[in-house]
Amino acid sequence: MNFWEKITGSDMTKEMKDFESRVKKLPDDYQAAWEQINANLWLHSDFTGRNLMPILDGVLGLLEETATDGQRVQEVLGDDIPGFCSALAGGEGAKSFRDKWREQLNHNIAKKTRQIGGITWE
Repeated sequence: MNFWEKITGSDMTKEMKDFESRVKKLPDDYQAAWEQINANLWLHSDFTGRNLMPILDGVLGLLEETATDGQRVQEVLGDDIPGFCSALAGGEGAKSFRDKWREQLNHNIAKKTRQIGGITWE
């Protein structure tokens, strides 16, 4: 990956197109599960989303392998796809960049409000 691809995200676009071409080869129920997984995992991304590329590749590999073995998608993923995605992203309560920014903002506001009037309440 060169600098330009990293800045523009074209490397990720190319990789996502590769994922989509692989998904089209899966059975319909697996394709539906992929759409749900894809939607739920992006909630746990960092600012660029690059942290999810290896996870998405691994999940797609799992789906391809189990589809080849003839397993039903529910046997592999269960009924709780958002929970599955949360576990993949780092456990229950995995934080997205929005959560991290929210915590940082709340911390900064609390710090400033304790310093009102020149009095520090820490």
